[in-house]
Amino acid sequence: MNLYEYHTSGGKNVILEYIDNLPKSEKFVAYAIRQKLKIKGLNALDELNTRQLKGKLWEIKFSQNRLMYVVADKDNMYIVHACKKQKDKAEKFEMQTAISRAKQLGFNI
Repeated sequence: MNLYEYHTSGGKNVILEYIDNLPKSEKFVAYAIRQKLKIKGLNALDELNTRQLKGKLWEIKFSQNRLMYVVADKDNMYIVHACKKQKDKAEKFEMQTAISRAKQLGFNI
């Protein structure tokens, strides 16, 4: 599977930056999730803790972290946002960020 991560207009990979700033054990889990997705494709989602957020926007949960993603087709997935699980207003902000990024990539959420 082709796994794409959101980059800013300046070329910064905000997903990897988030992952690299996690504690070592959580970073290991995040990289293992990425690798599993690349190797197993959509079948990997059956083994992960996922949840639909809105329309085509889904999340993978691990520890207190979330990777928000959109599946374009059976061969392409886009991780559009990564964040720590929060409540209420902060969580709404994180979801809006993910939706906005997905729309920038041409997805209807």
